[in-house]
Amino acid sequence: MILNNVLSEVEVVDQQLSGAVDFSAIITDSRRAVPGGLFFAISGSRQDGNTYIEEAMARGVVAVISEEPLGKHFPINFVQVKDVRLALAKISKLFYASPDEALNIIGVTGTNGKTTVTMLSQHLLGGSQSVGLVGTIRYDIGNRTLPAHRTTPESVDCFELFSEMKASNCTDTLIEVSSHGIDQKRVHFIQMDTVVFLNLSRDHIDYHESLDAYFEVKKRLFTGVLGTKAKTAIVNLDCDYGKKILEADSSELTFLTFSADGNAAADFKAKSICLTSEGTSFELSYPDGAIKVSYHLLGRHNVSNVLAALAIGYTQGRSMEHLLKQLKSFSGVPGRMERVIAGQDFNVLVDYAHTGDAIKHSGEVIQEFTDGQKIIVFGCGGNRDKGKRPLMMRAALETSDIVIATSDNPRSESVDAIFEDMKAGIESEAEAKRVIFVKDRRNAIAYAFELAKPKDCILIAGKGHEMYQEVEGTMIPFNDRKIAKELIEKRFGFDQ
Repeated sequence: MILNNVLSEVEVVDQQLSGAVDFSAIITDSRRAVPGGLFFAISGSRQDGNTYIEEAMARGVVAVISEEPLGKHFPINFVQVKDVRLALAKISKLFYASPDEALNIIGVTGTNGKTTVTMLSQHLLGGSQSVGLVGTIRYDIGNRTLPAHRTTPESVDCFELFSEMKASNCTDTLIEVSSHGIDQKRVHFIQMDTVVFLNLSRDHIDYHESLDAYFEVKKRLFTGVLGTKAKTAIVNLDCDYGKKILEADSSELTFLTFSADGNAAADFKAKSICLTSEGTSFELSYPDGAIKVSYHLLGRHNVSNVLAALAIGYTQGRSMEHLLKQLKSFSGVPGRMERVIAGQDFNVLVDYAHTGDAIKHSGEVIQEFTDGQKIIVFGCGGNRDKGKRPLMMRAALETSDIVIATSDNPRSESVDAIFEDMKAGIESEAEAKRVIFVKDRRNAIAYAFELAKPKDCILIAGKGHEMYQEVEGTMIPFNDRKIAKELIEKRFGFDQ
């Protein structure tokens, strides 16, 4: 692609180009720079891409795009732009020939539930061969699956994934849209036909500084300020912030709403909810009538997720009968209230819950079917929002009998310091006696198993599907599901 031909699409401050500059790849990481590449020097909160320009040049890039003035004597082609991330998004879309516009893209945002809703919706709409997926656990591009490296990848990665989906004859695509992805312009210019708001609770306040600021970022997905406009919005009426979405300046949107709390104004609402240890059922009221719904997912919070997914399927023209048949065959999401079964006489569930609200929901699930003790093992991530640590502790104490606090991804922060913040959520001596602090996560899980008796339930929360712990900049292999199975087999002497 000729760089000169696309510069009219971005806001240029200055440029130094020696004729027509032909580039064959878009680069955001200097370590992956290749001859013929166009390097975008992005300034982030932790690293500044401008410090890696020389490395990118040494690897053969033909031009650099930056917000910094690079000077008249800069040795290769450069373009100074007002907003490098905005330029990256626009040029990436053009480079990959606008593949998003050939797909029916559904964007899902919310603090909790994005992965469950997108993966369930993918299943309802036809499965991974025809429905693409960009999310926390994996990227499905029709003919193959790639491991996910972040919930919402960089804009260039999004457009490349969409291009591969198009080439694989995918028709629909689900994408998890994180607040970071919105704020860092990773989803700018992506044509989403349907956008979904699930909920909003405290998370990422270290980045957004306040809950209201966090919401204002999420709201951008619904107001057309990202360079494209959706046609349909699906919104949770049980969340006060969902109601605010309905008030947003989005007159061109058609709204559909859902409620698991019986809000009479909702288009999709659940009544007569029955929760068991084997699954869930409820009576669904929707625009075409009422119908009985049953499925294998656990917990009241998943009623909301299922309603969102059914609303998505309905807006895509699928019959409710077809959607409910597909729903019954959905086995669940890895690391989301996932059972670990290895011959033990107590329940073990692994869940990705890593906010106070999510731990509350997950704890309420095990309360619903547990006759014995309820034990929660969880930790709080290092170098992240410290304010949510006591809230997570409170949620754990309010929904369990025994809390085992441990490490999650401590990163460069000491586990002792994290524990001190968590202790602020303990409000009495009686509660303090129910909390055990164990630094090593494997030992914490093992201790929970030593305490467990028949009919008890252990919830291992925080990491879910993740297969590592991040400690001092190093990714250490760690899989809650695998560790739990190994420890159960060791305790009971199983040889499987």
